[in-house]
Amino acid sequence: MTVPDDSTLRLDDGEIHVLQDGPRDAPALLLIHGTAVSARSWEPMVPLLTGSHRVIRIDLPGCGRSARPDGASYAVPDQARRVGEALDRLGVRHAVVVGHSSGGVVATALTEQRPDLVTAVALLNTGPDMAAYIAQDVAVRAASWADLTDDQVRQAISDGFHAGYEIPQAFVDQFRDVDFHVFAATSQAVRAYLDAQGLPERLAPLRKPLLVLFGEEDRRWRASSAADYRAVPGATIEMLPGVGHSPNLEDPPRTAESLLAFTATRDGSARSGAAP
Repeated sequence: MTVPDDSTLRLDDGEIHVLQDGPRDAPALLLIHGTAVSARSWEPMVPLLTGSHRVIRIDLPGCGRSARPDGASYAVPDQARRVGEALDRLGVRHAVVVGHSSGGVVATALTEQRPDLVTAVALLNTGPDMAAYIAQDVAVRAASWADLTDDQVRQAISDGFHAGYEIPQAFVDQFRDVDFHVFAATSQAVRAYLDAQGLPERLAPLRKPLLVLFGEEDRRWRASSAADYRAVPGATIEMLPGVGHSPNLEDPPRTAESLLAFTATRDGSARSGAAP
């Protein structure tokens, strides 16, 4: 099945925007973004991954160019279900799934729902449970967001990176597109999912290969909490010195190198990722 590199898929409860790069017959690598951003947050890494993978990025509902349907559920299991449906529409049978921050929560839920689809999981700076959350609330009302200068926006989101990191203008622009209803609903849904059960406890019985990458300078999730994922049999945990909450933006080469090393031994089962 062939679809355009930039496409919109019509699901029963809204449209999902999808970007695809790399050979269609290569193993599928799905990248799921975090809260309040979009598939664009992966752009620096994509060229580093497409030599060996069919890289698929999805704008979660209410983010980027995906629909914001009235009354939509932003509960984590519903988000994961939509992602699975999108991959079905693309003809993907197997994929290594990568999630950044709260995108790792959606990746976990997808693995719970579709163990037939997910061959391996990689989590980038995804806290194992809410006890690991250390970020301070940003006191910016939706009504005043548009009035902030670029420098003020950078200050508001600075804890998403290591201290001193120069936040690119493209990332500032992504935050200006935030739908605050979606942001609030998604944040509450992630909290509820993690409060119900931590990610290591969810992933352990699934016995999927797991890579956990964690920037040591993360200012949103306690970096030492990465050790909690040792409860998952065979989990690989890598700490990234000098990196904060967003390895995909702060150090794309090092992050891609770790991902490619992880997928290299697992892509055999994903060779049938594209439907004939």
